[in-house]
Amino acid sequence: MQVLVRDNNVEQALKVLKKRMQREGIFREMKQRRAYEKPSERRVREHDEAIRRSRKAARKKAQREGLIAAPKPRVKKTAPTSAPR
Repeated sequence: MQVLVRDNNVEQALKVLKKRMQREGIFREMKQRRAYEKPSERRVREHDEAIRRSRKAARKKAQREGLIAAPKPRVKKTAPTSAPR
C-alpha cells in the first residue's frame, strides 16, 4: 500500500494510510492473527460473516427496490461559531 506525502505533510499522509488500512480490513486481520484460532472457531466466524454479508446484500437490494426506506443521511455537526463583537 502506498501513500503520497505532499508538502511534507506526514500527519495527513498517516491519516490517509490509516483510513485505507481500515477500509481494506488490515486492522481486523492483525487483531485476528494475534492469537491462534481453532479450526472450529474459524468455521463459526466465517459462517457468521457470510450470514452478515448476505443480510447486508438483501437489505441493500430491498432499499433499491423501494421495499424498505433508506437510512437517513448523517449530517456533519459543525462547531458553533461565536458572533463577532
